[in-house]
Amino acid sequence: MADPQGFLNVRERELPARRPVPVRIRDWKEVYEEQELGQLQRQAGRCMDCGIPFCHSGCPLGNLIPEWNNLAWRGDWTDAIERLHATNNFPEFTGRLCPAPCETACVLGINQPAVTIKQIEVTTIEQAFEGGLVQPLPPERLSGKTVAVVGSGPAGLAAAQQLTRAGHTVAVFERADKPGGLLRYGIPEFKMEKSVLDRRLDQMAAEGTRFRNNMNVGVDITGRQLRDRYDAVVLALGATVPRDLDAPGRQLGGIHQAMEYLPQGNRVALGEQVEDQILATGKHVVVIGGGDTGADCIGTAHRQGAASVTSLEIMPQPGEDRPSTQPWPTYPMLYRVASAHEEGGERLYAVSTTEFVGDDDGNVAALKITEVEFVDGRPSGKPGTEREIPAQLVLFAMGFLGPEGPGVVEQLGVELDERSNVKRDKTFMSSVPGVFVAGDVGRGQSLIVWAIAEGRSAAAGVDAWLTGSSALPRPVAPTDRPLTA
Repeated sequence: MADPQGFLNVRERELPARRPVPVRIRDWKEVYEEQELGQLQRQAGRCMDCGIPFCHSGCPLGNLIPEWNNLAWRGDWTDAIERLHATNNFPEFTGRLCPAPCETACVLGINQPAVTIKQIEVTTIEQAFEGGLVQPLPPERLSGKTVAVVGSGPAGLAAAQQLTRAGHTVAVFERADKPGGLLRYGIPEFKMEKSVLDRRLDQMAAEGTRFRNNMNVGVDITGRQLRDRYDAVVLALGATVPRDLDAPGRQLGGIHQAMEYLPQGNRVALGEQVEDQILATGKHVVVIGGGDTGADCIGTAHRQGAASVTSLEIMPQPGEDRPSTQPWPTYPMLYRVASAHEEGGERLYAVSTTEFVGDDDGNVAALKITEVEFVDGRPSGKPGTEREIPAQLVLFAMGFLGPEGPGVVEQLGVELDERSNVKRDKTFMSSVPGVFVAGDVGRGQSLIVWAIAEGRSAAAGVDAWLTGSSALPRPVAPTDRPLTA
């Protein structure tokens, strides 16, 4: 184990400081300063090496957390990254973007602040990259089998890397001009700089994974053509149909989905030119939706110089303590302050938008909102609480409903479940033999750590289907609900 007295002697949870708000909103760099390595190792020493490490149950990947905590505490970054990579292809992504359900399941967290697992994870992979420990791992021999992976988000990338290393010839199809999916165009630069993504893509290309960008599968190449050209297909399309708000005035100008707004901001932050860019500069901005995507919109609006930013959430404000209905080691709904919230703006809870109010030019000028109360689990407007708030830019960040139906999903003829997700069996194969499913397209909108877990699991299913058996590891618990048989 790590320091046998670590959690007794070091009781405080220490994380790297965020850069000062006035400084960081003037650029697009990541918000955290570098943490002193000795402090990080002291934090790793707080890991108790529990008899039953419940952090494993919180992690869909089954990360070997106590093992690499111990190795990080000792400064053995070579073995630490080996144990981390044993279960997670991309710890540099999860260490930055995952909400860390492992930490809410930490045994130490019962009566002390939990171990800083997420920060130890990202430090381990950064030490590995810095020390030249992350090298391409091409297969020793090729299987002669070919696989098409549709989508280059975390699920598709994980499946592709695993299958390439197993010796299959893998092509990743991406409809955007560069691979990465939401990692590239949905996650703002201040949460993960794209150089972090690009260095991993370079490793994958050196291993033999082929990337086919600007290829809209279902349009530029049909599902039937994929099945004819490849021995197996992995659908990792994501859940990209956004939830909308059908209220009077929805047709007004200045009302956009988050995934219209954020990709443009990402491109400009990287020095690209975007015509007719949606900008928050000088505007009163309202973000509808209080999750991570909403926070991404808030941080982007601050950096563009918004006059004000207001976030609306229909649910009541969570408390700062774990609710009794969400006991340890479950992931609790808590009031959390992301870096974007720290940068300014107002957060309104238990409110609902009833109407978009326009100006003489047909653009949105204000929102009519009302407070809500929940009756039998459903929100209901409270009479007498109606009011207007100014808004020249409204962004919907209310989540996603599922995969796009027309196109490759329809062309392949795969069965869907009642939530319009693609059905799959325990091997992650759809109702069409040879067509596999990974990530949000099969489970619905979820976390990056689930996407990677499902990509690894689908890869093992593909490998077994192509060769009769598979030595590829798959997470112990690749889903939190029964898969459709």
